Amino acid sequence: MLFDLHIHTTLSPCSQLPLQQIISEAHSKGLAGVCITDHDTMAVRHAISEGISANGLCVIIGMEYATSEGDFLTFGPFEELPPGLSAPMLLRHVTNAGGVAIAAHPFRTKRQVREELIKNKLCTIVEGINGRNTATENERVLEWQHYNVKHVGGSDAHTLDELGRVPTSFDVPIRSRSDLINALQQGNFQQRSPSFTRPGI
Repeated sequence: MLFDLHIHTTLSPCSQLPLQQIISEAHSKGLAGVCITDHDTMAVRHAISEGISANGLCVIIGMEYATSEGDFLTFGPFEELPPGLSAPMLLRHVTNAGGVAIAAHPFRTKRQVREELIKNKLCTIVEGINGRNTATENERVLEWQHYNVKHVGGSDAHTLDELGRVPTSFDVPIRSRSDLINALQQGNFQQRSPSFTRPGI
């Protein structure tokens, strides 16, 4: 199953991608599922039911949570998660709640994830390829290879053209948020090569 784990709707101020366009076009991008990860909110839950949609697409709701030590895709019972947590507080909360956190675009200029968090295994999954990163920013993730982190891909889509460009392949069926969390925790996934090359890099 191919999933795009990192997508922003128009609930994120930086995105031009309406939710219904994601739902209607995801299959044409080769996707079996999408994860809506708006910035610091899971409010999209008021607009769509999570799980298998009418057209067969699996829709999972997560969040991209911003901290001063990096941004993290979070999946779990975090609808009421308060803003402003430090990265260690966030990551410990995610673990204690049985959820999963993924370090988003960990080497992006001005948005880097603090290495100490990875070294201390507070976060063990990272975006190895982010669709809006430069090639150099993505390649630098290999610097953390000795920490035995697992890699996923994410398009970080803000437009329809970006949707599905960097999928993650799951070896088990995903029909719900709990299925996704279990698969990520058990390592039942593989980062896939992107279907594009960013211009100028």
